[in-house]
Amino acid sequence: MSMNETPKDNRGWRILRRILLGLAIFATLVAIFYTEEDWRGKRAWEKCKTDLEVKGMVLDWSKYIPPPVPDGQNFFMASTNIFLRFVKAQTPAQADAAAQLKWLPLAPTGSNSFPVFETAKSKPLVVAELIVLTPDAFIVESAKTNLILKLDSPATQTELGNLIQHTVGRSANGSQGFEFSEFQLSNIAPAQIILQADSLPSINDLENLIPPDTATNIGHLRVEATSDKKVFQVSLTGVSITAAADYLKWSDQFVPALDEVREALKRPYAIIPGDYSQPFPMPTPNFVTMRFVAQTLAQRTQCYLLLGQRDKALREVTLMHDLCRILERPPTGRPITLVEAMINVAITGLYVNTIADGFRLHAWQEPQMAVLQEQLKAVSLPPSVVAAINVERSASIHIIEPPTSKIRDAFRKADAVYGTDFFTKLIDPLYLFLKLAPRGWIYQNMVNVARLELKSLDGFDLGRDTISPRIFDETDYNRRKLLAHRSPFNIYAAILVPNTVKATQVLAYNQTQVNEAQIVCALERYRLARGEYPESLDALVPQFIEKLPHDIIGGAPLHYRQIADGKYLFYSVGWNETDDGGEPSPPVKVGPIDYTKGDWVWKN
Repeated sequence: MSMNETPKDNRGWRILRRILLGLAIFATLVAIFYTEEDWRGKRAWEKCKTDLEVKGMVLDWSKYIPPPVPDGQNFFMASTNIFLRFVKAQTPAQADAAAQLKWLPLAPTGSNSFPVFETAKSKPLVVAELIVLTPDAFIVESAKTNLILKLDSPATQTELGNLIQHTVGRSANGSQGFEFSEFQLSNIAPAQIILQADSLPSINDLENLIPPDTATNIGHLRVEATSDKKVFQVSLTGVSITAAADYLKWSDQFVPALDEVREALKRPYAIIPGDYSQPFPMPTPNFVTMRFVAQTLAQRTQCYLLLGQRDKALREVTLMHDLCRILERPPTGRPITLVEAMINVAITGLYVNTIADGFRLHAWQEPQMAVLQEQLKAVSLPPSVVAAINVERSASIHIIEPPTSKIRDAFRKADAVYGTDFFTKLIDPLYLFLKLAPRGWIYQNMVNVARLELKSLDGFDLGRDTISPRIFDETDYNRRKLLAHRSPFNIYAAILVPNTVKATQVLAYNQTQVNEAQIVCALERYRLARGEYPESLDALVPQFIEKLPHDIIGGAPLHYRQIADGKYLFYSVGWNETDDGGEPSPPVKVGPIDYTKGDWVWKN
């Protein structure tokens, strides 16, 4: 011991050396841990990647980047109007320019923009006048008398309902909340009906005499007494009706824009110019515009059908069908994201519902049905959704895949989001994961993302053109079970892997409606040619349809049988895969359809 050292100094150096040694050992263990985790994660990903590529899965994001096309062949470059309205604004300048464009409004500017006839509660619309007389009373018919009925006759209810419905006219529910009528209801003359009865009926008796489905698309019918005890009024209450002619006159302002869209869709490609090197953000169509245009076309179709202008209705519904081409992007020729694919599904659903309205109104004839049948034949939604899920998998992996430079970009974006508040960043698990996690854990997340999104495709069988609800439900259960167990290996999977079950239910239902509509076209063409519906669907082949589409749920034939009054029952077994005898899912007043219950029945 030197003269200047003390035992206390030696103890201090020994403690310091031990701390430094401990830190060195800890750093070595951390380095070994990170090296081990990186190796394990990278090895797991390489094996997963090989397995996916053997199955034909394309994981390289660059393979999905749309190639450049000449402006003269590109829908989005057809005009400035097309670009500003159908491309989601990427800069404030584009957003301002789109807001100033009056070429095609994104939504109605208010109820005053539409010629709407309103039946206020204080002044209901009288649609019929019931005059009750005894059988021996002397009846003086006038020009106003429409019917003379006996109250106790079995045919009275049917004849009364038919006359009131004829007076009110046909109607349709518009997709933007409108109720359309073929008539200007404010100008209608009430029907005058003489009822012969032994005694004066009550208001309740008369209300029960009117069939419950009379004018159901327009509003509620009620019977009211008048000052004359023998006279009752049938009134339409609580409704707001737009005459079909008025809506068409108002929406004619869009015709030049719709014609421009129709002309632009003749171009073979629809690619938004921009940077696709990263999945997010990349140029995307303006889905709000697409929805509004589709809804406007649907409503114009309904109004033309109500007015008996079939060819004009066909022209509008055909543009609605063609609108989906905006989402068919090279190189896949299909929607590039799952959102785009589901917009395609939604527009197709609106398209089929509009066609169904034409059948309900008995408006389509042979020429239009032949064209619609060919359009419907070409609609196949499952391949588009499968392709989009494959693209989503590649995009999700591309976002989180190392190298370090990409992770550093993620760090900078996280800093921009969370600001400079160190405590906020410190307590956020995702931020800490980005900063501190071994790269191997990122690879493990990539494995889970890839496997879960691959599993989401197990319920599709594109070769047989079927969907298996059982497999989808099982896959969803396993997905939720895996993600419920928190792990650093599934933190990204919980964020990036979508729940595709609800989307698949909507997809399956809409494709079923497409398949059913194709057969209904053939059924109605058969009826026009033969005067009745066939005993079985097989009678439609090959004269009225080349091949019968099967039930997309399971692949069995769709169910069909004739019922009373010249109608038929036509349905798919639906998501529960059980034949419920044509009993549909219980109706809901608010919210979406419950696709998991009942059969998927075509309404006729």
